[in-house]
Amino acid sequence: MGAYTIGEVERLLGLRAHVIRYWDKEIPLLQPKKDNSGRRIYSGRDLQILFRLKYLLYDRRFTIEGARDELFRERSGNQDLRAQIDALRSDLAELYLLVSRAKA
Repeated sequence: MGAYTIGEVERLLGLRAHVIRYWDKEIPLLQPKKDNSGRRIYSGRDLQILFRLKYLLYDRRFTIEGARDELFRERSGNQDLRAQIDALRSDLAELYLLVSRAKA
C-alpha cells in the first residue's frame, strides 16, 4: 500500500490537517512516519484507521474516547470482513490518488 502526505489525506477524508494531526495525538493506533523534512507520511494502514475513525466520529457520533476504544476492540478481535473492507477502501484511495496525480 502507498504512502500519503497529509495534504493527500486531507483531500481523501475531506478534513483539515489540524483535525488529522489532533487525531494522531489521540489515537495511538495511528503511526505516521516523518520524512527528512519532518512532514507526516501516512501508510495505507493509517489511512484505513483514519477512514474508520471519521465514520465513528461523524456518522456514528462517538466521542474521541469511545472511537479510540472501538478501534482497539475492532483491531483486537477477529475482523476478517472488516479487514477486507478496509483493504478495499485503501486500494480505492490509492487508485484515486494515482488518477489525480496523472491528471496534474
